[in-house]
Amino acid sequence: MSGIDSLAQQLGGSLRGKRVLVRSDLNVPLDGSTITDDGRIRASVPTIRSLADAGARVVVVAHLGRPKGAPEDRYSLRPVAARLGELLGAEVAFATDTVGESARSTVDALQSGQVALLENVRFNPGETSKDDAERGAFADQLASLADAFVSDGFGVVHRKQASVYDVAQRLPHAMGNLVATEIDVLRRLTVDPERPYVVVLGGSKVSDKLGVIDNLLGKADKLLIGGGMVFTFLKAQGHEVGKSLLEEDQLDVCRGYLDRAKESGVEILLPTDVVVDTEFPSGDRDPRPVVVPATEIPADSLGLDIGPDSGAAFAAALADARTVFWNGPMGVFEVDAFAEGTRAVAQALTQVSGLSVVGGGDSASAVRKLGFEDSAFGHISTGGGASLEYLEGKELPGIKVLED
Repeated sequence: MSGIDSLAQQLGGSLRGKRVLVRSDLNVPLDGSTITDDGRIRASVPTIRSLADAGARVVVVAHLGRPKGAPEDRYSLRPVAARLGELLGAEVAFATDTVGESARSTVDALQSGQVALLENVRFNPGETSKDDAERGAFADQLASLADAFVSDGFGVVHRKQASVYDVAQRLPHAMGNLVATEIDVLRRLTVDPERPYVVVLGGSKVSDKLGVIDNLLGKADKLLIGGGMVFTFLKAQGHEVGKSLLEEDQLDVCRGYLDRAKESGVEILLPTDVVVDTEFPSGDRDPRPVVVPATEIPADSLGLDIGPDSGAAFAAALADARTVFWNGPMGVFEVDAFAEGTRAVAQALTQVSGLSVVGGGDSASAVRKLGFEDSAFGHISTGGGASLEYLEGKELPGIKVLED
């Protein structure tokens, strides 16, 4: 039984005319008012459409960016409402506040099967408050707008926030299709994964991935490491890394991971060559990429991508994989000169004969920017941070609260 069917049963067998509050993840990148990647909106559509088709009056809540508990024009969800309407093929009413007069009147005006989007939920300080009473008071206001709650914003289920956690304690609730799918995929990565199991990690900092490395060293067969985080591993091996990103306080941790991997038979693959430049790319000068051995980075240079030999080696390591999890680009993919390592990994994932998971965040943005279709991969997660915390073995508050 789907979460939506379960919710209908809780409400007497039908959702028709019922007000259903849906927590979606619509935190998309904007260039002014232009959405540059609508992947999260598209991923939210199936649950919203299913509820509307069932006759519910659908009230969507979401956040965008990191406002400080007060309205900011640059973080308005108005452009998102327009795009959501285009994807649904029906107008989406937009409330200009979260729980105020506009929200109440907008919800009251909804007919069965219609959809509304409330303004950025983080414009209210109660959403992210650490004070249970303040957060609960805001959740009470949100809950007063609805008869039931559907959690479908996987990108926020690791947050104990009003629209994620507290509202679920106040209303009949269910998982949306997106959250249910994400949890199913992540369980396949952690419970008896099909082997060989390869994990690819990139991004800027080792410290962002400590828990994942720690947990997956006991589960994966191979761990491929690129991105800015690789330079701390190279330094831990005794190599100089020039001006590359380096976390000095993580050197001993990286040495420990390398030793553990050797003892447990897990292969950690680091780049053998890297693409460097003397400056981080900016609009002030054209990139001047140079490929050098990973063990011979010049003192005046910084690594900005894995090199072509490393890209080929990573692709070869993925060739026979049956399960792959990838989180974090291999370089500064936003600049063409430093995007080829990320492209090589993405292309290799499209050939995986098994489960291939792109772990949200920058990885999802990268594959789309590089021209890959979402359908080329087994699954593209909508929640980078939530995915990582799940793979670390942490309890996700927004999931725990639903499991009653």
